[in-house]
Amino acid sequence: MWRGASLPGELLAAAGVFAERTALITPEVRWTYAELFGRADRFARGLLAGTDLAPGEPIMFQMGNVAETVVAYLGALIAGLRPVCTLPQHGVREIGLLAEHVGARATVVQGDHGKGETLAVAAALHADGALPIVIVARGTAIGESPTYEDLLVVGASAPEAPAVDPEQIALFQLSGGTTGLPKVAARLHEEYVHNARAWARALRWGTETRILYPLPVMHNAGIALAVQPALLSGATVVLAPTPRIPELLDLIEAERPTVLPLMPPALVVRLLEEPRSATADLSSIVDLIVGGQALPEEVSERLRDELGIPVRQMFGMAEGMFLVTPDGSGEDVRHHSVGAPVSPADEVRIAEIGGDAEVPAGEIGEFCARGPYTIRGYYRAEQHNRDAFSADGFYRTGDLARAHVIDGVTVYSIEGRIKDVINRGVEKIHAEEVEEVLLRHPDIVSAALVAMPDPVLGEKACAYLIVEDGHPAPTVATIGEFLTAQGLAGYKRPERIEVVDQFPLSNVGKVSKKDLRERVAEALRAESAR
Repeated sequence: MWRGASLPGELLAAAGVFAERTALITPEVRWTYAELFGRADRFARGLLAGTDLAPGEPIMFQMGNVAETVVAYLGALIAGLRPVCTLPQHGVREIGLLAEHVGARATVVQGDHGKGETLAVAAALHADGALPIVIVARGTAIGESPTYEDLLVVGASAPEAPAVDPEQIALFQLSGGTTGLPKVAARLHEEYVHNARAWARALRWGTETRILYPLPVMHNAGIALAVQPALLSGATVVLAPTPRIPELLDLIEAERPTVLPLMPPALVVRLLEEPRSATADLSSIVDLIVGGQALPEEVSERLRDELGIPVRQMFGMAEGMFLVTPDGSGEDVRHHSVGAPVSPADEVRIAEIGGDAEVPAGEIGEFCARGPYTIRGYYRAEQHNRDAFSADGFYRTGDLARAHVIDGVTVYSIEGRIKDVINRGVEKIHAEEVEEVLLRHPDIVSAALVAMPDPVLGEKACAYLIVEDGHPAPTVATIGEFLTAQGLAGYKRPERIEVVDQFPLSNVGKVSKKDLRERVAEALRAESAR
């Protein structure tokens, strides 16, 4: 039963309880709950007094793992604005589409992120009139907009933000990537609070818990697996500015985290391959949780044998439901499943492909989810929602899965996917989107983007192209330059190009991506053998 409380209200209440405990650590700050939320409250007041933004409006975010990101996110919530949690890697095209879709007029960007890409995106959209308000943290102002620091100054003497309506949308998360029509998950206040608390309870987080988070914090995983469950539990977030293993080892030894709540398989492999890992003091780590893709059993065993860390696996989505290895599970569950749902009210159905009937345990089907914090539909996407949700409200994830009953507990394994999505590490690339942009190239007649296996990232993108007769064959470099100029994020660029005369077809006349995936996998095996 919901209590009628808002997400910022619950976070502020926790901050009052844990005021003197350490809330956030970065290489630059070490703030208590009182210090963190004091800044967030000033930023909230500044947003409402120093701009013409009003409660209920969306506000874009393109920021990295710095303290200002957490302050601005919490401040936007307290002000009653709706953060739109994009990634720093998103380009002009993605941010422009999303801003238009949700009706955003404002963005918060980190001026010194990377080589200035986020600032360049904001400046371009500001110049076009798409984002008239650009709030820059760690950089100089764009146009007449106030900076992050300006808003903190304004907020110090501004009126208190009004109470937030818990019945409204709290924020927007993205579903893996963007296509021509962005898939945006509107997360609601009490549902998102339940999401965070259920995750924290499943992992037994409390005031002694220290969470190290190295991935982009404004992703749903960063907010719902790390920041919010930590702050609601009195725990400490150690925010890593980079996922590079040497820096992570430095933080582990200096800050003694107990949990890494999301490590993609690529990072786990790099951790094992780093020579210093064998001698580093990793004894503080109680839980290392792997997500994004299933971890190969041999890698789980190496973690156990070489570093003394038993793995836990998880599966989650911007749309809601999280699964994780239950406490006390044996290695059969740890190594061969992504665990069980974190909330007793979560419902899972492994449905027959293309239908709604549940298949027996052990048989493969589509992973479908319903529950208190799983969305009921994407934002402003009526057509897509008809396909993505069953008549009785189950979200069709597009993932192939099996249910297993082990020692009386039902757990799940992810066996692949139905959707045309490439899992590059923890980032998802929607093939349709990249193909659409590839077809703008004047030399390309047809394009098919498929996954190719990669030992570190799990999958990378390979583009099969049919080119105009007599035109030069594109290369990875030339296609990369073209896609960048079109505003596509760097991680979506294909890392292999195959020029062909025609595509293989299925028995219903469609391009057979299964055959293309097998072709590139065979080519990679042959190259490796040579």
